Amino acid sequence: MDSILVTGNGPLNGQIPIAGAKNACLTLMPATLLSEEPLTLTNAPRLSDIKTMTALLQSLGAEVSSLQDGQVIAMSSHNLTSQTADYDIVRKMRASNLVLGPLLARFGQAVVSLPGGCAIGARPMDLHVEGLEALGAEIELKDGYLHAHAPGGLKGAVHEMRFASVGATENIVMAATLAKGTTVLKNAAREPEIVDLVECLRKMGAQISGEGTSTIEIQGVDRLHGATHQVVTDRIELGTYMLAPAICGGEVELLGGRMSLVDSFAAKLDAAGVSVTETQAGLKVARKNGRVAAVDVVTEPFPGFPTDLQAQMMALMCTAEGTSVLEERIFENRFMHAPELVRMGANIEVHGGTATVTGVEQLKGAPVMATDLRASVSLILAGLAAEGETTVSRVYHLDRGYEQVVRKLEGVGAKIERIKGQ
Repeated sequence: MDSILVTGNGPLNGQIPIAGAKNACLTLMPATLLSEEPLTLTNAPRLSDIKTMTALLQSLGAEVSSLQDGQVIAMSSHNLTSQTADYDIVRKMRASNLVLGPLLARFGQAVVSLPGGCAIGARPMDLHVEGLEALGAEIELKDGYLHAHAPGGLKGAVHEMRFASVGATENIVMAATLAKGTTVLKNAAREPEIVDLVECLRKMGAQISGEGTSTIEIQGVDRLHGATHQVVTDRIELGTYMLAPAICGGEVELLGGRMSLVDSFAAKLDAAGVSVTETQAGLKVARKNGRVAAVDVVTEPFPGFPTDLQAQMMALMCTAEGTSVLEERIFENRFMHAPELVRMGANIEVHGGTATVTGVEQLKGAPVMATDLRASVSLILAGLAAEGETTVSRVYHLDRGYEQVVRKLEGVGAKIERIKGQ
């Protein structure tokens, strides 16, 4: 397996282009299943997860083409041959479950394996199932597969989710676009990726209002048509690279960044002593003076602090002045990077869903192992600030969510290289 070798070598300066959002693109791709007409996505990220979703859609009979070096995805579902999403593909990625709502809405049936993905907690499907059942679907679990039927078609309903799940919101909204009548989804997730999905569905002819708030209303239509849509900027990649100059010093401009995508995160950086300013091209980030200050973090659904930036923020807090407390409220089991950071000299104590980090003056390079997608990049960030060499193994996780990490960090002066596995 490949590994990444990082050598701490001081401040970073320059520009990093931010890709389209992985989590938005993985949601937008299944929307093609709702229509016979083509759906084209621009500003697509070039990631292994996108290839997995491509394979899943193709296994259903959809036509999917990657154009312009992977930054444009052209899709058509005019001739689907299957409504079954097999375990062999779905197990690789959590977002695979997002074909359930569209298939059910358009064909009145779907068979979808229970999903896989990073090992960061159970992330059950019950919220998806409850929402689709509220629309009239009959769903049962057999042999690890969800068997869904809506013999008379889906029907609009008022449904309040027990938790503001992003994936369940996306699945229910997509299904409701073709349901008969009006659906009102309460306690809906408010993430930018959902707003992006709704904007795309609206271009396809859906009638939806309230995206970005906790109540989304969908007026069902008979059919959706084709569209072209630009994928929103990846706020998690943006936040990750905002941390690079915060950890190493220097000044880096993140091209395509928008403050509205990372408000709560930027506020925490400001409190820690890191300056974030808007420019014509994006966001510019620099440490205000000297060592950053410890700040406490609680992960929450959007617009709160993102769970997908918790591991990276922990890397920053490892060398902060003082003690910080990071509380994980979204996913259990999401502190697996902590023991690896401790190998680099960090002072971290984990108790359940809370990690207490007492900053040290200097991290030391060490061989470490990535346990999941966000953990892998947190170890790279720590390595940038550490004395000596850090080797991060199992970086296949990284390829799922970050395109061209080595090239982007090299471009601002980092000493980093990918070592090919034997």
